[in-house]
Amino acid sequence: MNRFSHILTRTYLRFTGFSYSNMARLFMRLFVGVMFMQFGIRHLIGYSELSLDFPTMFGWSSATCLTLMIIIELVCSLFIMMGFLTRFATIPPICTMIAAEYYILHDLLPHTSIYGIDSTQPGYLPIMFIGIYLYILLAGPGKISLDYLISLFIIDSQGRDEKEELEEV
Repeated sequence: MNRFSHILTRTYLRFTGFSYSNMARLFMRLFVGVMFMQFGIRHLIGYSELSLDFPTMFGWSSATCLTLMIIIELVCSLFIMMGFLTRFATIPPICTMIAAEYYILHDLLPHTSIYGIDSTQPGYLPIMFIGIYLYILLAGPGKISLDYLISLFIIDSQGRDEKEELEEV
């Protein structure tokens, strides 16, 4: 019974007392990257149809706005998944999701399956992405990222100490 109690206690402490923040940040980056990238792929596949009535901004044509959106969805997703320029790469998707939420709330988007999930409230999707991107912006990429490796290289090349230069990552 003592052995079982020891295993149970140790397992409990592993699940409650240990923090896996770097793994959690990696998971969040990969999850949001794949989810956002699928919109870019859908937009790319349906480009000819979507370019006719895609919402416009700044006086640009529908095709220009759609092309910019596809670039943001694909490039920023790749950067976020790799953990490269992570905080910078979250800003364009946040802006596009704010614009998407504006268009949804003002009923300016054509109602197609590309812009939302099957729901009575399509505005939840952009808000969800905004929340995840804000988390990544605040939390940073973590140690399992290219950003961290590049930071280590820069710190080492300048002869400085990692613990002094980087706060708890």
